[in-house]
Amino acid sequence: MTDKEIIVKINGFLVEEFEVEEEKIQPDANLKETLDLDSLDYVDLVVVIEDAFGFKVVPEDFMTIVTFSDFYAYAQSKVAEKEAA
Repeated sequence: MTDKEIIVKINGFLVEEFEVEEEKIQPDANLKETLDLDSLDYVDLVVVIEDAFGFKVVPEDFMTIVTFSDFYAYAQSKVAEKEAA
């Protein structure tokens, strides 16, 4: 899966599952503020990520994710690890 495909997939489920306006999804935008997530929404987000990409999300990893770019990079690295295994 290419980096672009990962970004398109992430943006797609953010719009569909979390009802985020697509134009608000910008690489340097703050993920938490833009998505307006509470703790239960984070659980839902983790489930959607795991289902969409087939890797296990470590909750501590989310501590380092601030922007959409961070989120994309995280997913891209996990997908690359999975594909290399």
